[in-house]
Amino acid sequence: MPSIEEKLAKSLTAESTDLIPYLPYLLQDLWELGSSPNDMIHLISENIDVNETTRVLDLACGKGAVSIHIAEKFGCRVKGIDIMSDFIEVARQKSREYGVQSLCEYLTGDINESVIFEKNHDIVILGAVGDVLGNQLETLVKLSATIKREGYVLLDDGYARSQSEKPYLTKEKWLEVIRQSGFELVADQSVSDAELSSVLDEQMECLARRTSELMDSYPEKAGLFEQYLKSQMSECAELENDILGVTMLLKKVK
Repeated sequence: MPSIEEKLAKSLTAESTDLIPYLPYLLQDLWELGSSPNDMIHLISENIDVNETTRVLDLACGKGAVSIHIAEKFGCRVKGIDIMSDFIEVARQKSREYGVQSLCEYLTGDINESVIFEKNHDIVILGAVGDVLGNQLETLVKLSATIKREGYVLLDDGYARSQSEKPYLTKEKWLEVIRQSGFELVADQSVSDAELSSVLDEQMECLARRTSELMDSYPEKAGLFEQYLKSQMSECAELENDILGVTMLLKKVK
């Protein structure tokens, strides 16, 4: 079974756990790590009655971009958990910058443990982290335990454009998994090709620059950084050609 470090590396498209200490540097220019706060806010606004008593749990919250924008928009309380302590520090700093520090709690931790003891949240968010919690069915079952009856899950993932694009599922397969796990799909928000291309181009420009800087500083590790950049480029190609990026809003019905 993969270690949490291996799952973390994989979730951030790193081929080796040796890269983990360098991820904060590589990703320093990116506040939003995969998930779109605007898409999640749109899905919440259109489908959920949120107020100051609403409790939101953001698992693998990264640097807090999604949960901070949600706290700012709705005035609700959010708790973010991520295994990268450097990311948590940025999230705390950003919550102060946006004036929502009193609504936000950020903790360093393993979300595999968090899904065991976190309970009775109204909304739980899991954004673009792959199989850190297991396969799609295992992930939804674990998330279900963290929310109230008729609570919601916001899941940033993707629909495979064909049956062959493993480990991604087609929308039809996703609907089957959603039903099996005791949820229903309330709504989904896909990313347009033009928007996706623009975001990926910007991200790759930042990563290429930081990778080059690390290669200059640590020439003995140049191969490690070069492989990371290649992995990022491969993932971008996959997202643009094989996968439809999507944010799903699921409601717990069982």
